[in-house]
Amino acid sequence: MDSKDHQRPHRRTALIASELQRYNIDIAALSETRLPGDGSITERGAGYTFFWKGLPKEDRRIHGVGFAIRNALLHSLPNLPQGENERLMTLRIPLSKNRFATVLSAYGPTLDSSEETKDIFYQQLDTTLQEIPKTDKVILLGDFNARVGRDSHAWPNVLGNHGVGNMNANGLRLLMLCSEHQLAITSTHFQLPTMHKTSWMHPRSKQWHMLDYVITRQRDLSDVLTPCVLSPNTKCRLHY
Repeated sequence: MDSKDHQRPHRRTALIASELQRYNIDIAALSETRLPGDGSITERGAGYTFFWKGLPKEDRRIHGVGFAIRNALLHSLPNLPQGENERLMTLRIPLSKNRFATVLSAYGPTLDSSEETKDIFYQQLDTTLQEIPKTDKVILLGDFNARVGRDSHAWPNVLGNHGVGNMNANGLRLLMLCSEHQLAITSTHFQLPTMHKTSWMHPRSKQWHMLDYVITRQRDLSDVLTPCVLSPNTKCRLHY
């Protein structure tokens, strides 16, 4: 007969940590965490610590961002992740002597969000990117709820030749931000199966769309070995 502990459901963080361990992921960006305030929890069995930033407990929590970091890496981090707001969190990691990378976990507003909400998100993201030292590598990860399309001629260096579908209004905002900061949307620069680039299927058209992105500085595009969306079926490899 099973004990009460065996019948108790696993914490979501434990389940996610188990998947990260299976894929051998060092750092993962998390979206829609929906956890209150800010905090952290360690899953010692799988070897990961989760950090998050969300709205206050009394508010309706439908957003939230975070990071899951392998415990073995924590001792080498000069600072723990910093939550800007419930849609943006940053982490600065050392690469080698005097070389750093700033990782950002972002969750963009949906297409039907108010223009004010979208303005606030992109203004904060723009400010945060401006504050990153120019010598840092940038790894911008997250669910942007944006379709950037495949017009690489209109967005040289930002988009590659392997985009998906058509651009929408949110996609235009993201493309403008990337162009201003000389960033590249990596998944569009590599010829990959559609299932490794798309992450959401429209409920009516049944078409798959690219909404989640791995974004780096254009000068560092060669650091990306396997670009991908942040879905349970795929993974991303960055070489530093």
